Amino acid sequence: MFQLISATPSPYARKVRIALIEKNIPFKLITEVPWNNDAITPKYNPLAKLPVLLLDDESSIYDSRFILEYLELMFPRVPLLPSDVPGRLCAKQFEVLSDGVCDAVVLLFFERMRGENESQDWSARQIRKIQGGVGEIARLIDQRTYAVGNSFSLGDISVGSALGYLSVRFTEFNWRKLYPSLAQYFSVLEQRTSFKETVPYPQTISDKVV
Repeated sequence: MFQLISATPSPYARKVRIALIEKNIPFKLITEVPWNNDAITPKYNPLAKLPVLLLDDESSIYDSRFILEYLELMFPRVPLLPSDVPGRLCAKQFEVLSDGVCDAVVLLFFERMRGENESQDWSARQIRKIQGGVGEIARLIDQRTYAVGNSFSLGDISVGSALGYLSVRFTEFNWRKLYPSLAQYFSVLEQRTSFKETVPYPQTISDKVV
């Protein structure tokens, strides 16, 4: 059985968890705080980043995009990418936008941990990225039920994970009020079993990071 090293707030790990559930692939969840000195993540990923998927042969693969590509190639019976090239590219575009939003949220979160040493210019730059990314996601999805075509895909996994992450690390951004159609889209996603079972929540970082 696969094992997935994850962190409770991580949108990147959540993408993989959702994909595993949607594809009906059994796995054991290993939850840790990757920033703490006693984290096991560096043992399996030289970059010391989550998520990490431990395979049955005791090898490991890491980076959410690579793990998702691996799962799609190795377990194609429940596809999470459209069969047509334009659809696949569109799903990947949503992944790029969503990961970019999450990257900016992470940078903002740790910059704010610096307290009085926080760079307001740096923080403002990250906020612009978050707002711009979510705005573009809302424009592209518009009033559709799914991000790409007429079925659930990687696009929905990526967008849903990013929007869920905002409720954990950037609550001041009221994107639901700004983009009511996107809020309706997300409310439908939240009813899926894979989303209900992977709701993110904060962790306590005990070791000094910044």
